[in-house]
Amino acid sequence: MAMKDPYSVLGVTKSDSADKIKKAYRALAKELHPDLNPGDQLVEQRFKEVSAAYHLLSDPEQRAKFDRGEIQADGSPRYENAYHRASGQAGSGTGGFDFNFSRDSGNIDDIFSDLFGRHRGRSRQTRKGQDVSYTVRVSFIDAAKGAKRRIKLFDEKMLAVKIPPGTSDGQTLRLKGQGMLGKGGGARGDALVTINVDPHPIFSLEGHDINATVPITLDEAVLGAKITVPTIDGKVSLSVPSGASSGTKLRLKGKGVAIKGKAVGDQFVTFNVVLPDDPDEELQKFAKKWAKGDGDEIREKAGMP
Repeated sequence: MAMKDPYSVLGVTKSDSADKIKKAYRALAKELHPDLNPGDQLVEQRFKEVSAAYHLLSDPEQRAKFDRGEIQADGSPRYENAYHRASGQAGSGTGGFDFNFSRDSGNIDDIFSDLFGRHRGRSRQTRKGQDVSYTVRVSFIDAAKGAKRRIKLFDEKMLAVKIPPGTSDGQTLRLKGQGMLGKGGGARGDALVTINVDPHPIFSLEGHDINATVPITLDEAVLGAKITVPTIDGKVSLSVPSGASSGTKLRLKGKGVAIKGKAVGDQFVTFNVVLPDDPDEELQKFAKKWAKGDGDEIREKAGMP
C-alpha cells in the first residue's frame, strides 16, 4: 500500500513554507508522541506517519523531487516520471537527475531535542535513517516453538516477521533497512520489533528448557499413577512414582525448545500435591490414624530453624 501524501498527513499544502511545515509537525509530534500516549497503538501509528511525512518534506531536495513527481511519498523513485525527465533533458550532462545530497535540512532529531529536552548535534554529513520501534504480542507456545507474524510498517507496507524458537518476553528483533530513510544518501534505519509473550498458566521458559508445575491428587502421590501432562508439542504420558510429594521433579528429555545450533531442551515437571476442596470424613479418619507426629522432623530436614 502506498504511503499517504505527506502534505495531507501534516495538514499543510505544497505552497506552504518550510517554517509553516515545521510548526505543523512540531504541534502534531507534541500531541501524538508515544511517551504522552502510552499503549495507544492508533496514536502511535499516526505519530509514525507524521514523522515519516516530515522526514521527507524537511529535506528541500527530497521535497522538490516529490513535488516534481520524481519520487514517491516513501522516498523511492517514481520510475516513469524519472524516465521522462531524463529523456526531456538529454545532453545536460547528468540526464536530469540531481545527485547532490550534501545539504542538510532541519531534521526530526533537532525537533525532538526542542520538544523533549534531548541534545543532539546537527551534522551535515551522511547520516543513517532513524530506527522505528514496533511491538508484537504472541502466545507462550508460539514464542517457544517459533512463529511468523505480519506487521504494518510506518509507511503502511506489510512485513513478515520471523519469531525464532525460544524467544523470551521483551526480546527485541532487529530488521535491517526497514526504518526511516537516511540523510545525504545514508543507509535506511532499522525496524526494532519487541516481542511481548503472554504468560502461560503452566509453562515457563528457562534457556531452552521448559518448566511445568502439574497438580496431582493425594492418592496419586501416595500410590503412584500414570497421568497425562502437557508439553509444547502436545500431551504425553508420565508415571508418578509412589510416595511423590510436592516439589518432586521429573525430566521429559527432548521436550523443550529446539533452538537452531543447540541441542533440544528438556521439560521439567514439578508435582504439586493438591488436597480436595472439601475433604470427606473417611479421609480425615485416615489422616488421624496415619499421623505420626513427624512434622517437626520434616521441617528440620528442610532447613527451617
